[in-house]
Amino acid sequence: MNKSVLFVLAILVSTLSFAQKKELRAAEKAINKSNYAEAKAALAQAESMKSSMDEKEEAQYNLLMTQTLYANGSGSEKDINNAIEYLKAINEKYSSESVDLKKSMENDLLVKANNYYTQKDFSNAAVKFEQLYQVVPSDTTYLYYAAVSAITDQNYESALEYYLELNELGYTGQGKEYYATNKETGEEEVMDKQTRDILMKSGDYIKPGERNTESLSGEITKNIALIYVQLDQKEKAIAAIQKARQDEPNNSALILTEANLHYKLGNTEAYKTLMQEAIKLDPNNVDLIYNLGVLSAEAKDKEAAKGYYRQVIEMEPTYVNALTNLSALILEEEQTIIEEMNGLGNSAADNKRYDELKEKRKGVYQEAIPYLSKVLEVEPDNVQVARTLMNIYSAIGDATNQKKMKALVDELGG
Repeated sequence: MNKSVLFVLAILVSTLSFAQKKELRAAEKAINKSNYAEAKAALAQAESMKSSMDEKEEAQYNLLMTQTLYANGSGSEKDINNAIEYLKAINEKYSSESVDLKKSMENDLLVKANNYYTQKDFSNAAVKFEQLYQVVPSDTTYLYYAAVSAITDQNYESALEYYLELNELGYTGQGKEYYATNKETGEEEVMDKQTRDILMKSGDYIKPGERNTESLSGEITKNIALIYVQLDQKEKAIAAIQKARQDEPNNSALILTEANLHYKLGNTEAYKTLMQEAIKLDPNNVDLIYNLGVLSAEAKDKEAAKGYYRQVIEMEPTYVNALTNLSALILEEEQTIIEEMNGLGNSAADNKRYDELKEKRKGVYQEAIPYLSKVLEVEPDNVQVARTLMNIYSAIGDATNQKKMKALVDELGG
């Protein structure tokens, strides 16, 4: 009796095994013909018998499911995500096949991610870079670019998720960068070492070199903090930036970020203290001082902003952004003067005040002219500055310079 039962079970197992192999072969043939719908149907039949598969059959099933759902890159986002999960489940019985498939998927996804990114379709770029990371989790750079794409797309929840994972992984982005100069263009180009070495042998490139890239950990933490602000989780933002500063106490960019956060929270004293701390840390850093000017302007502290911009210009007279921002702050005073002038009546006192304000307005113009002129020296094709100067000269009655600027504006097509 027992022998009879065992015999029946043996026949059943043999039948199941034959059916599994039949369905797996059918799926494989369909995939080879790019008939992914047919492959799905065959694999759905095989799935009902999955519990009786051995390790090799299960690995083959996972491989075929990956190929079917990925559909050579044409699968839906849901199918592609599921394909990646099946890819991860392929065991060593089909390791060589999975390596080839993984490389093919990586190449395909990388092309798509880069295309989306260059086309400024950051939403789809973030999806593809995140899928790339799931396919090749050892390359955390893909996760970094998913985060950059998501934050550019203002998808703060996804960006935060990616940045937090990068933080947990200890990602810094530091590494070696290889470069050489293109003889034809004279431009330095960054590439991988193998490509650089091959191009050097061609004779079309010169001045090869390598350098260490800067750490991105400060940028990552800063973005985490800024995202928390966007999500109205300001206390988490402060905690994130303070934790980063413990690791990099002399990172002036982090100090400025914390200062800006305190300003947004209304903590003006903390803001001022941190601003001073930043400048004491690196008093000769012209970019830092410029950023202090920007932050001060954002905080409506115009006099402090002007002071920082003047300090920058004293250190570097051709610093265009400082020259432009300072002249803009000076010219902002014109609006207040005009509003008061428009509100005056016709009394003797009002007429006297009007003349005083007219002179004051002229003084504002005279103060801005040297900075705008310097910008035009550095950037002679800056039509916006040329037009502003043209209007200023017209307002103060300087016909000679007004005509000169008008000619330049016409020449620049403005």
